[in-house]
Amino acid sequence: MRIFSTLVLGLVLAAAGCASTSKVMLGQARPAIAPEQVQVYFSAPPGRYEEIAMLETSSGQFTYGAQNKMDEVLGKLRVAAAELGANGVLFEGSAQGPGGGNVGIGVGGGRFGGSSHLGGGVGVSISPSRTHARGVAVYVFDPPPMGTQPPRP
Repeated sequence: MRIFSTLVLGLVLAAAGCASTSKVMLGQARPAIAPEQVQVYFSAPPGRYEEIAMLETSSGQFTYGAQNKMDEVLGKLRVAAAELGANGVLFEGSAQGPGGGNVGIGVGGGRFGGSSHLGGGVGVSISPSRTHARGVAVYVFDPPPMGTQPPRP
C-alpha cells in the first residue's frame, strides 16, 4: 500500500510540474502584488511602461472547452506577472497545442508449447489539446482604472 501511495504522490507532483509558467527576465522584478491587480492588455498599454519578463504558459492537461482554456491561461499569466510585481501583461497571442482524441488498436499472436494464442486490445485517449499563451509582464506607470480596458477578443 505504501508503494502505491508513493507512486500516486509522484504522479501528482509530476503533473503539477508540467503546469508551470516559464519566465524570461527582461528587467528588474518589483515587490509581488495580488493577481487581481494585474490587467491584461490586448493592445498597447496606455502611457509609459517597463518590461519585466516574457511569460509562456499552457492550460491544464484535462481542461475542456475553449473559453475555460483561455480563462486558465490568462489567469496563469496574471499570477506569474503578479509574482514579479508587474501590474500588466501585454498579451501576445495563443495557439492550440497537439492533443485531442486518439484510438489505437493492437493485435498479437504467438505459439508456445504446441498451443496458439491470439490477443487484441483497444486504447482510447480523450485528453483535450492544450491552449498555449504568451505575454510580456510589464509595469505600467499610470495604469487606467480597473475595468476600463477594452474587452478581450
